[in-house]
Amino acid sequence: MHVFLETERIVLRPFTDADTDNLVALDNDPHVMRFINGGKPTSRETIQTQTLPRLLHDHPCFGTRGYWAAEEKATRTFLGWFEFRPLDDHTAAVAELGYRLNKAAWGKGYATEGSRALIRKGFTDLGVERVTANTMAVNNRSRQVMVKAGLTFLRNFTGDRPEAIEGSEHGEVEYELARIDWERRR
Repeated sequence: MHVFLETERIVLRPFTDADTDNLVALDNDPHVMRFINGGKPTSRETIQTQTLPRLLHDHPCFGTRGYWAAEEKATRTFLGWFEFRPLDDHTAAVAELGYRLNKAAWGKGYATEGSRALIRKGFTDLGVERVTANTMAVNNRSRQVMVKAGLTFLRNFTGDRPEAIEGSEHGEVEYELARIDWERRR
């Protein structure tokens, strides 16, 4: 198994087709999907035909993927996934950070630990100049992770949601971290 990134407690590795069952379970937990689609289940077919192809995509400017399966290092238990992908396949200047973890992994610092490691790798190895992340304004847990990972609030905006879900009337928020600010803090 190829390891993309390892932290004290987490291993990030490329997704494979063998991750389908893990993804089906993750995307069918209404708590996990609450701020994504209102908690609606995702079919196995959608995981196989839409989700997996997105997770398996290689980004030329990074020379690697942008989504990583997260496993607990000690047990190899599937925790969920992290996103760290360029917004434009042709330049590594701006990368989007994201995460989706099983409810059992919440509140244990995994999201912050993985996010910090990805930010460090982006700024030191991948040529990233700015990291951005967004979520629904009412998703306080995700917003706290962004702050703990070093990002700062940039703006509120109205997202292009296909249908309204509870809380979407409050809009979305974007956070960011520039490499120059990250270097100053170190």
